[in-house]
Amino acid sequence: MQKKQQQSVPNSQNIMATILTSIPKEANVTKIDYEGPRIALYTKTPRFLMENNTIISNLVKQIKKRIVIRIDESIRKNEDDVRKVLNQKVPKDANLQGIYFDTTTGEVSIEVKRPWLCQRNAEEFSHAEISEETGWKLRVRKSTNKPSNTIQAINYQLKLSSSERTKHLKQTGEQIFRPRLAQKSEVSLLTLGGFGQVGRSCMLLTTPDSKVLIDCGINPGARSPREAFPRLDWANITLDDLDAVVIGHAHLDHTGFLPVLLKYGYKGPIYCTEPTLPMMNLIQLDAIKVATAQGKTPLYADRDVYQVMRQAITIPYGAVTDISPDIKLVLSNAGHILGSATCHFHIGNGEHNFVYTGDIKYGKSMLLESANTNYPRVETLLIESTYGLKEDIQPDREEVESAFVTSVNSILKDGGKVLIPIPAVGRAQELMLVIDQYMKSGELVEAPVFMEGMIQEATAIHEAFPEYLVRDLKKKILETDDNPFDSEYFTNVEHQDGRDEALRENSPCIIIATSGMLEGGPVLEYFKNIAPEPKNKILFVSYQVNGTLGRRVMDGSRQVSILGKEGKIEVVSINCSTERLDGFSGHSDYNQLMSFVHRLRPKLRRVLVNHGERKKSENLSMSIRRMYRVTSHYPQIQEAIKLF
Repeated sequence: MQKKQQQSVPNSQNIMATILTSIPKEANVTKIDYEGPRIALYTKTPRFLMENNTIISNLVKQIKKRIVIRIDESIRKNEDDVRKVLNQKVPKDANLQGIYFDTTTGEVSIEVKRPWLCQRNAEEFSHAEISEETGWKLRVRKSTNKPSNTIQAINYQLKLSSSERTKHLKQTGEQIFRPRLAQKSEVSLLTLGGFGQVGRSCMLLTTPDSKVLIDCGINPGARSPREAFPRLDWANITLDDLDAVVIGHAHLDHTGFLPVLLKYGYKGPIYCTEPTLPMMNLIQLDAIKVATAQGKTPLYADRDVYQVMRQAITIPYGAVTDISPDIKLVLSNAGHILGSATCHFHIGNGEHNFVYTGDIKYGKSMLLESANTNYPRVETLLIESTYGLKEDIQPDREEVESAFVTSVNSILKDGGKVLIPIPAVGRAQELMLVIDQYMKSGELVEAPVFMEGMIQEATAIHEAFPEYLVRDLKKKILETDDNPFDSEYFTNVEHQDGRDEALRENSPCIIIATSGMLEGGPVLEYFKNIAPEPKNKILFVSYQVNGTLGRRVMDGSRQVSILGKEGKIEVVSINCSTERLDGFSGHSDYNQLMSFVHRLRPKLRRVLVNHGERKKSENLSMSIRRMYRVTSHYPQIQEAIKLF
């Protein structure tokens, strides 16, 4: 049976032969080439293939590989001529804001305020017609209220490195579609970080044919390099041995060490969702600024982050993607932050299926849909345990929103200020939606909401990828002019004057600032001013890692030392009230984690538990084993686990 399966999987020569014999002459295909995990068909008549898309869909079913249509370079018009065509063709009411060319793929992206006007009027604005007229494949994007500097920088870097990227994608494809050396899969997982702890998530998935690194983070609360970084030294591999790096989501505890790999010579592909790329670039570049401001030497330079952009290959949710000769990857919504993904690895010819949840939220929020549980097969599940104790039960959304309104109102009514330290990505946008809704309804006292840090930039990235947001919000952003992120209540602080206004005496307000764990960033300037005053409050709505300043303040410290300007130590007395609200977390609580496993239970053979303090991982593992009669284990760092 196994031999038949192996014979049915076409090799690279068979794939090319199948495509050539299946494509009609009218398609006018001039070249077939590897484009990373995809096979690109270059044509001189793009309209034919775009209007007869069953040809491609049938071919995909036949060869079981991803295919993209590309337009032969010989018929591409120059960029100035294409701009003229688009300025003429794009409906005026759609409000064209920007045009970006990707010369590697031959795609032109237009950013418009009202994208629905470019989708509905197919007769007046035909993508196939425009592609035929210009020689560029058209993509329509929603423009943001304020331009995203990160997305603009990525577009610039992609264009600048066009020839390098073309070469990189071709080499990646050749590596992916190389012949398999071993006919039987043996699968192992090496734990390099993020097991028995929160921070430096990293592991190595190995088979006889492949080595795939999954996540590559740092531990923000660690006090020594040995505790702060993944134990890649223990894995006994070189960077050239790696077939791929797969990133689940953008937070530093999952991506903070990634630019270091490129700094020291990793040349291979980095797989993530499309929003994860700008999000992790934003966070990684900010980490350089924070380290420099604290007088530390950054782990990497800007150029290393730019190189991440060049080697990244973004894939949408649900697309089956070959990443090595014997591993296919499917990313699905994890519900944690924008673009966060669970990673489903299909290994061999169906021999083993491994799902890594990363950080998941198995519950709908104002921002994102609940984590996906629709996996055709899962033999091994690796699940997070940030809230893995039985008592780690979060209130339901109505309850936590009501508690938030009550907590904030009590301070604002008495003329105080509420400081909310927050990660710029995810929790900030969730809170913006809550504040906008409750201030509009009159339930939350109207007061200025000052935001500082990367929040505005992160919010712009959310607006740029509305298809990854919860259905109602996606519809509102894509199909109306009512954008809750552009609320009149929000003021972005860009200069000292804005900070002075926020800190003005007898002026109640809400201040949302980064970083979320008080480990640097503009939040510390507000913290120094707000903490000593009894009428104020510090409100924690996100997880505080052990060892961070945020955790110490949340746990009741009444006096802390922080690094001030010019490297001087400043002592801050904490006389204000502090409060923790768990229900806004982007992580699942104990009940949600158990429910997630329950949904997969009939398919599971083994559950591994990570991303939690040791006692939390242990408790979740024992609960799964006891309740669901499934083998469960909570590995520590530097374990090698045979999966199959």
